[in-house]
Formats: sequence, structure tokens, C-alpha cells
Amino acid sequence: MQKRILVVEDEETLRSMLVDSLKEKNYLVEEATNGEIGLDLAVKNSYDLILLDIILPKKNGLEVLEDLKKIKKDSLPKVIVLTNLSEADSIQKALDLGAMSYLVKADYNLREIVMKVKNLLEA
Repeated sequence: MQKRILVVEDEETLRSMLVDSLKEKNYLVEEATNGEIGLDLAVKNSYDLILLDIILPKKNGLEVLEDLKKIKKDSLPKVIVLTNLSEADSIQKALDLGAMSYLVKADYNLREIVMKVKNLLEA
């Protein structure tokens, strides 16, 4: 069965590259351009993994993760936070809220991000 992934990223170029690369690996991928849409999709659908930016319009990624944790409780999907924020507070808060991994965009290329997704889905 194909794994379902939600990409919540407002930067169009990166979102498009991520979606295309993940689809090439035979994942079912949906996308959201802001936190509100991302939360709505994550609540209504069942995903195996969510790639979540923090700096998003309408609702930031940490708020999305916090709300999702309250709503989904024990059925929270695997979450990888992918962002430009590298402050220790943001990293710790994301991990405390249930993120499985925290990637700073500048530290990873597209291939490495897709590999992280694959590894987490197979874990």
C-alpha cells in the first residue's frame, strides 16, 4: 500500500520540488500552502507522514503541530519539521509536540530530505 504524505510549505519552488520528488518514489502526496489548510487536511485525512514548515501564513507550523496533537492524540502521524529556524527553543518545542525529526533547510539538499522521509517511513 502506498504511503500518504502531506507537505505543508508556503515556498512554492521548494514545495513543488518536494512533491515531485516524493511522487517519483511512489508516495501519494498532497500539499498545503499555509498552516490552516495543512491542519484541515491533516485532521480530515490519514497521513503516514507530514513534512511541516514552521514559518507559514495563517497558522505557524508549531501551532499546527500543537492543534494536531490535541485532535489526533495517539494517532498523530510521523512529522518532520523542515524549516529555516535553527533556534534551540523552536527545535525543542517541535520535538516536545511530537515531531520525529527537525531539519534546517539550509543543511539538507532535496535528495537528503527525501531519504530522511523514506527512512522514517520504513522505521
